[in-house]
Amino acid sequence: MASQEGASVQPVLEALATMHSNAERSQKSQAHQYLEKFQKSLEAWTITHSILAAPDSTPEAKLFAATTLKGKIIYDLDQVPRQSLPSLRESLLTLLISFREGPRPIRTQLCVCLANLAIQMLEWKDVLGQVGSTLGSAAGDCILEFLKVLPEEVTEGRKINLTEDEITSRTQELLEQNAPQVLTLLTQYSQSSATAASNPRLFECISSWLREIPAADVVNSPLFGTITNALSAETSFQAAVDCICTILRDTREVDESIELIQAIYPRILAVQPKIAVIASSEDMEQYKGITRLFAEAGEAWVVMIARLPAEFRGLVEAILECCARDRDRDAIALTFPFWYEFKQIIVLEKYKQARDQYTDVFAKLVDIMIKHLQYPEPEGPDESDLFDGDREQEEKFREFRHQMGDVLKDCCEVITVTECLGKSFNLIQRWISAYGSQTTSASVPHWQELEAPLFSMRAMGRMVSPEENVVLRQVIPLIVQIPDHEKLRFQAIMAIARYTEWTSQHPEFLQPQLNFVTAGFNHNSKEVVKAAALAFKYFGMDCRKLLEGHVTSLHSFYESVLDKLPPASQEEITEGAACVVSAQPLDKIYPMFKLYCDPIIKRMMSRANKAKSEQEESGRLAVADYLQLVTIFVQNIQPYVSPDEENPAVKYCQEILPVLSALADNFTNCTPILERLCRCWRHMVLSYRTAILPLLPTLAQQLASGFETSRQGCFLWATDSVLREFAVGAEFVNPSTSHAIYNFFEQQAVAFLRIMNDLPPQDLPDVIDDFFRLLIDALIYYHQQLLISPICQHILSASISALNLQQEPPLIATLHFLRDFLSYGTDHPNSSNPNGQDTQQPYSSPQSQQAVKELIASQGEALVQRAMTGMMFHFPRDCFYDASGVLLSLFEIAPQDVAVWVKDTIGMLPAGTTKAGETDRLMDAIKQKVLAGDLRKVRMLLQDFTNSYRRRNVAPREGLGRLEATRFRFSG
Repeated sequence: MASQEGASVQPVLEALATMHSNAERSQKSQAHQYLEKFQKSLEAWTITHSILAAPDSTPEAKLFAATTLKGKIIYDLDQVPRQSLPSLRESLLTLLISFREGPRPIRTQLCVCLANLAIQMLEWKDVLGQVGSTLGSAAGDCILEFLKVLPEEVTEGRKINLTEDEITSRTQELLEQNAPQVLTLLTQYSQSSATAASNPRLFECISSWLREIPAADVVNSPLFGTITNALSAETSFQAAVDCICTILRDTREVDESIELIQAIYPRILAVQPKIAVIASSEDMEQYKGITRLFAEAGEAWVVMIARLPAEFRGLVEAILECCARDRDRDAIALTFPFWYEFKQIIVLEKYKQARDQYTDVFAKLVDIMIKHLQYPEPEGPDESDLFDGDREQEEKFREFRHQMGDVLKDCCEVITVTECLGKSFNLIQRWISAYGSQTTSASVPHWQELEAPLFSMRAMGRMVSPEENVVLRQVIPLIVQIPDHEKLRFQAIMAIARYTEWTSQHPEFLQPQLNFVTAGFNHNSKEVVKAAALAFKYFGMDCRKLLEGHVTSLHSFYESVLDKLPPASQEEITEGAACVVSAQPLDKIYPMFKLYCDPIIKRMMSRANKAKSEQEESGRLAVADYLQLVTIFVQNIQPYVSPDEENPAVKYCQEILPVLSALADNFTNCTPILERLCRCWRHMVLSYRTAILPLLPTLAQQLASGFETSRQGCFLWATDSVLREFAVGAEFVNPSTSHAIYNFFEQQAVAFLRIMNDLPPQDLPDVIDDFFRLLIDALIYYHQQLLISPICQHILSASISALNLQQEPPLIATLHFLRDFLSYGTDHPNSSNPNGQDTQQPYSSPQSQQAVKELIASQGEALVQRAMTGMMFHFPRDCFYDASGVLLSLFEIAPQDVAVWVKDTIGMLPAGTTKAGETDRLMDAIKQKVLAGDLRKVRMLLQDFTNSYRRRNVAPREGLGRLEATRFRFSG
């Protein structure tokens, strides 16, 4: 027997050794598959015990065994006869005695094992007493570890193998009834020795039990003094901070916690002197800890601070000090939620007194934030390398600056924008006075001190009213004279870009700024050029009326720089130019549209002609980029024209439509070009709506032929816009046009179904995504025609086939369609009255309801199988809600039939993967909920069952036996 057991252990150890070796990927894959299968096997119970008990097992093997044993107890405890559970408990306690001194990861896993056994072993009543007496007083850390994990497993490890009533009862037995005993036990332990009083495991345990023990009981016991004293010991500092923060979260309801806050506040405030001490020690982890302590206290008591500003000023000043002393900027982000919450409250008129009392604090906060915005000084002579080559640190700093910018916005709301801007302006003036005369073309001394206030002005731009008339009049003339240093020029242009709305109200400042920005296009820094393109976009958007008369000269500038820019900047400068064109009088829209776009079309066709014969992708991508520029003009040039007049923008679109069609015909395999083409056509429809009617026949033909030829989903995406804009009942659309559009939709649907017939869903995820998003709109606007159409049964079959996918976007689209489709089988469809003709409740006609019910009768069983199989095996987590929603809708329409289909589906699962009696219990519970009319509980039952099955079995995606998906077939 021993040799047999040894033989069975050996393959597991060999597989583990392979996983931790430098073996080939194929060998590791085989080992991984073997171990996964082993973890679900019956033999795992004895083999894991053998590995844990063997003195010569490696630590890696023991940890794997302990983790496997945990999974067995959580998911497979039904494999152990009920009468053998006491023996399992004894063996776990024996193992814990062996590992009570560590290693800690193994000990933790064994504690979790024991906790989960305690939860499920309902007859075990004296859990804490037996664990304590068995492990003995010498196993302090081990007992604390078990006490820590027990509440976590009870409250977070839900839905194991117990009913809701059993879980509720067990929670009461293990936690509620034991809470006073645990508090006493922890208090006694903390007083047993100085070592115990500073043991981090003690504070972790207290934090865990605060789920059950009221915070007031801890604060009013000797334990709270132990916790606060532990802040003085380096070993226990972090655990003590975590514990206090857990207590603080229980005091957020300040009206119910006034006495508790009064007891805690002096203890926390007494820690403030440690801020300076820890800051000087440069222990960043401790500094983060103390910052978090004060910040979380502020967040919890923010309402109390606003009500009693004088009494709680010390806390706010402590948080401010944490911000000021954070030289490395590693802890300051922990205070940002507090400043936001505090601002949200004190800007209310009700707390005006608090706002007045804290204006000086927010003024200091502005100074601190601007100081922290500064780039570091370079340690060597290379000024371009400010982070010693650490690009990750540089990126982190840039991202962090924007978070600090949000805090500056909060300050603007408290102490006014003018005061905050004034601080930035004063710093700019101070730099000019101190270093302006020392600046040369080759050197800008201490540029960091100038760049930071420039960034702060950019960050606060959103808060500044266009009517601001104090600071900006003084600072804008200074900004346009900033020295030609890369980072200064970049920041100055970005700052100007944030104030274009203000400039539109102050035209006398437009020309100097525009000159400054346009000069940036000739800068040798790519970043400055990108900033200039972005700024030009905003000038075009916000100052279009001021630039209306400059449209011709701007075109010359646009043409001169366009080809020098990267694609993203080309798009930005084009958007600015398009906005200026859109501001032209109606009679100038067509010639200006043509003036700007004809050169782009010419460039595009030239590149297209070359790209047809070129093998390189760059030529095709350039064509796609030019198409994007044309689309930007279409998006932005939307003149108001009465329905009986010709739209000048549509006139130009009609001119270029043959060119666009030629591209579609010649680049049927180039996805970037086709996607940009469809985007352009889509925006023609969205921008000009019914005015596009003269182009519609050609456009529809192009979308249909393009989809059939290329099989690209973008053609369906463009079709969707046509479907919406020309739907039944849309303004200025006659019924015959809407009917023709529906026929066009069916033509696209037939083409899609033919593609689905030729290729498996796995080859068409993007097309499936676009098609079912199109169908969702088709149901909204044409449900009366679609639901009774013969094509609907094939669409439903295709949707069932699509549920075999594993990618989230097409699955979500398909499930959303199915939920909407099924809703028309009830009295409350998901969508109705799309054009707002009436305000009645959504309505599904008896004819529509009957059509849906007939389709469910023929295909409902297959739909139930695919939905449940997906939930059990391969759906991404975010699809569960909609998949269970499909099942809920089916139960609403045909509860008896669907219950049978659910039972049959479970019966097809691989043998041995469901527990004895599990199916019967599920079906009995479903039957009870159906009879009671509580269908939402049915949904929860199915979610719990499929979640539990998935966790236990983690089945492979292939080889599912009779539940393997069938191939979609269509002969239309």
